[in-house]
Amino acid sequence: MTGWLVVGFIGQTMFSLRFVFQWIMSERAGRSIVPEIFWYFSVAGGAVLLAYAIWRQDPVFIVGQGAGLAIYARNLFFIWRDKLRARHAARP
Repeated sequence: MTGWLVVGFIGQTMFSLRFVFQWIMSERAGRSIVPEIFWYFSVAGGAVLLAYAIWRQDPVFIVGQGAGLAIYARNLFFIWRDKLRARHAARP
């Protein structure tokens, strides 16, 4: 059980770091922004927390993290798609 508690705390730490980076980037910009790293920490933390929720057999936690992962992945898809489009548009 101690191992799974460590996994849970690691997941929660990664998930929480997204807010730290969002706050730092917003402070630097002087406005509210959501940096790309926010979504990477969201996916990483969400995936680890989903594994923990599955181990705990907690359906509320499982549904919440599963739905969140879909949203985080979709945001990363939009970011990657826009970068690819920009790269193609910049070619001569």
